[in-house]
Amino acid sequence: MFIADGWTDYEVIDTGNGEKLERWGRVILRRPDPQTIWPPQNEALWSKCDAHYHRSPKGGGEWEFMKRLPERWEVGYKGLRFYVRPTGFKHTGLFPEQAVNWDWMGGLIRGAKRPVRVLNLFGYTGGATLACAAAGAHVTHVDAAKGMVQWAGENRALSGVDGTKVRWIVDDALKFVQREQRRGNRYEGILMDPPSYGRGPGGEVWKLENELFGLVMECEKLLGDRPLFMLINSYTTGLQPAVLSNMLAMTAARGRGGLVSADEIVLPVTAGGVLPCGASGRWQAE
Repeated sequence: MFIADGWTDYEVIDTGNGEKLERWGRVILRRPDPQTIWPPQNEALWSKCDAHYHRSPKGGGEWEFMKRLPERWEVGYKGLRFYVRPTGFKHTGLFPEQAVNWDWMGGLIRGAKRPVRVLNLFGYTGGATLACAAAGAHVTHVDAAKGMVQWAGENRALSGVDGTKVRWIVDDALKFVQREQRRGNRYEGILMDPPSYGRGPGGEVWKLENELFGLVMECEKLLGDRPLFMLINSYTTGLQPAVLSNMLAMTAARGRGGLVSADEIVLPVTAGGVLPCGASGRWQAE
């Protein structure tokens, strides 16, 4: 497993009955997680939450607040700072499990000791972008949602990351990749965190199982002469790590060699065990 165990400002306190109890800084949130099909290990802890997201049988849901929370607050990870807040879709604006990938990419970038260009597709609020930029890379951050790109920019300022290290793009991922091919731009690192389903800024429909391999093939064409890595994240239920490793073996590793690995990404649970959070496929050069 790829385990994100380097946090101090975030903690999974307990899990069970289709939910997870988390500490974000000093705020305790209770959120749905359909994979936690076991009972909680410490029932007494759950009454201490500050806000509870209730899923609706009709889809979606809403927050119940036990105390007044700030509109947003900060959490930190190894020198990076992020704004988080309860959103209408149960999320907070950050996926803490991805820190294990931030560390991996940052280590490769620092170890290269040469200029590194990174392309971050579906960049969301910028966790990976800032980790790569803080390690010394120049990062192109692409997301179809203007609000997410703005949030990422605010996280950049909060973290004190050099603004000249990041190029912010609001665009459809595949269309941007194809334009970069025509422009002749190349990257030493490429990562993507695609949704199971979504729409681009022009209404383009994205369905992971139909579109992902084609996108990976197009991205492979953007790798430079001395590439470092390619990373694919997936939160789609039923898409196993081996699917990601197969795609990377057929694209980034073909003709280049290197190391392909894929596994679950997980978070440690203080009450015991780990919380499964999806899968990551990694390719890195020799």
